[in-house]
Amino acid sequence: MLHKFDLIERTEKFGTQAILFAKIIPKNCVTLPLISQFIRASTSVGANYCEANNAESKKDFIHKVGISKKEVKETIFWLKMIVAADSGLVDKIKELHQEAIELNLILSSIVKKSLI
Repeated sequence: MLHKFDLIERTEKFGTQAILFAKIIPKNCVTLPLISQFIRASTSVGANYCEANNAESKKDFIHKVGISKKEVKETIFWLKMIVAADSGLVDKIKELHQEAIELNLILSSIVKKSLI
């Protein structure tokens, strides 16, 4: 099982990988808004998880982890939209997409266990 600091590092790496991916997306009138939304969501995953670790209560912790989880799901959505805009990127999103799925599962587990 991951320690909270391992997950902080993992979400930071996820945000960094998202930024690097965004830099290779061809820029045009369709992709620019998608890139913006994608970057906001993907970098927010780690930011919200960091906030959760400084939560003032259990309820606050669950809420902030839930936001982080929501941002991961939104990231997955924007990845799909980016591929819809440029199908040539499908192979380049595989690792990022897989990491988003894994982070979603981890964050879901944290929320579920915190509710007990």
